[in-house]
Amino acid sequence: MTNGPQITKLHDKISISPQITADDMAFIAKAGFKSIICNRPDEEDGDFMRSAQAAKLAKELCIEFIYLPVVSGAITNENKLQMQGALASIASPVLAYCRSGARSTTLIKMAKEATQETGNISENNSKFNIVIVGGGSAGIATASSMLKRDKKISMAIIEPSEDHYYQPGWTMVGGGAFSAEFTHRKQKDLMPKRAHWIKSAAVKFDPNNNAVITADGQQINYDVLIICPGIMLDWDAIDGAKQALGKNGVTSNYRYDLAPYTYHLVKGMSAGRAIFTQPPMPIKCAGAPQKAMYLSCSKWERSGVLNNIDVQFHNSGGMLFGVPEYVPALMEYVARYDAQLNFESKLVAVDGVKKIATFEQKNDEHVKLIEQSFDMIHIVPPQKAPDFVSNSPLAGQSGFVDVDQASLCHVKYNNIFSLGDVCSAPNAKTMAAARKQAPVVAVNALAALKGQPPIADYDGYGSCPLTVERGKIILAEFGYGGKLLPSFPNWLIDGTRPSRLSWLLKDTILPPIYWHGMLKGREWMVKPHLIDQG
Repeated sequence: MTNGPQITKLHDKISISPQITADDMAFIAKAGFKSIICNRPDEEDGDFMRSAQAAKLAKELCIEFIYLPVVSGAITNENKLQMQGALASIASPVLAYCRSGARSTTLIKMAKEATQETGNISENNSKFNIVIVGGGSAGIATASSMLKRDKKISMAIIEPSEDHYYQPGWTMVGGGAFSAEFTHRKQKDLMPKRAHWIKSAAVKFDPNNNAVITADGQQINYDVLIICPGIMLDWDAIDGAKQALGKNGVTSNYRYDLAPYTYHLVKGMSAGRAIFTQPPMPIKCAGAPQKAMYLSCSKWERSGVLNNIDVQFHNSGGMLFGVPEYVPALMEYVARYDAQLNFESKLVAVDGVKKIATFEQKNDEHVKLIEQSFDMIHIVPPQKAPDFVSNSPLAGQSGFVDVDQASLCHVKYNNIFSLGDVCSAPNAKTMAAARKQAPVVAVNALAALKGQPPIADYDGYGSCPLTVERGKIILAEFGYGGKLLPSFPNWLIDGTRPSRLSWLLKDTILPPIYWHGMLKGREWMVKPHLIDQG
């Protein structure tokens, strides 16, 4: 080709080129390319067309566009899996590009070699009664509940990770109550024995043909599909955050490797400014941003240095907590710790070296940017559905799997269910919610397998144990519409007040219930509510 970008053909339907321009797009379309993959990070220096503009132009030309940035000289196994998935799921011919074309070439070769090792789609077609996408808390709990009810069904769980985490424990790690290792197990030790573990990532849904495509090119067919891959942390939505984390006082309890750093910072701080942030909803465990603040303040209070620390809480929303019954007790702790609340204040950038955080603040109809220095900042990133979900025919307007909030069945496909953080039901995205949802999905999916309608419903239950100080918790339990749904009588635990018994529940009782109850299909206090029984 003599015009347009310098295109090199690598395989029958895959080509690469150096950085393309806006003027090249019409040429690329005319050359017959159906898809474009951008491997150049937008953050690189230089005057070049960023991915957003390329995606817009591609859409106008009916070309599929995927942004899969790769750092030069640092291609990871995750990058390889993502490229495998992209090549397996998008229309060909495909053009991939980066600054020079070298990264795209290397990544494509890695992806193709891995695919050859594991086989292609036609060689790996598999069929199961039940296919579960996601081997996290919701996926394993649902699988175990189903297999306890029917040991004869065939089941596959699609999950790429070798590691499994008890994520509610990370707040306690950041507060010095748990070790990080306490929250970690190997995935192989938790997978139900009767389930077939497919160690790959799902990348595409084909609901009209009852199929899921994986990153390594397998086509997995199902009678009933259950989707629960969790939610994606969008660190790229905060300029500079990804580069700043883990040093210069920048931390987050939302990562296993960083929660210990949170406590390291808290222990070492005796004066200065500590900032805690909360992004726009939805996020998993909406109380976690302020839990980090309370436990840090509790430590500083016990160490006698709290009066020397300027505590700032920046909340993108307009209220401290979404269920008003719990706010008075929380405000008592805000006053006790002398924390400054900043509502409708969204973190948009962080400079770890200069220790400057930039916030977008709303005041009536006006929006302004403010900068605030810090000695420590605990960041909670914006969160969204995984791209392979939000770009699929199963997603609703929010990007999450579009389900009926009672049955957790897809609104269009009656053999597809979703639960956990990835479903569109308007409940709080918490571990407790997944624990309550799993038995409901289990019995409804088994009913669907028999051609029957859903037989159980979910009331929106979720729980947020708000760790307001070391040794006390406000146990928020509520369902759809903020209706209070306490698990215990008020004389035992008043969820609207701080309680030592609630701390015991969080610290000592809930972890073994998770590992030995929820993940084993033991439905203690979460038996599914059957519709015909009222």
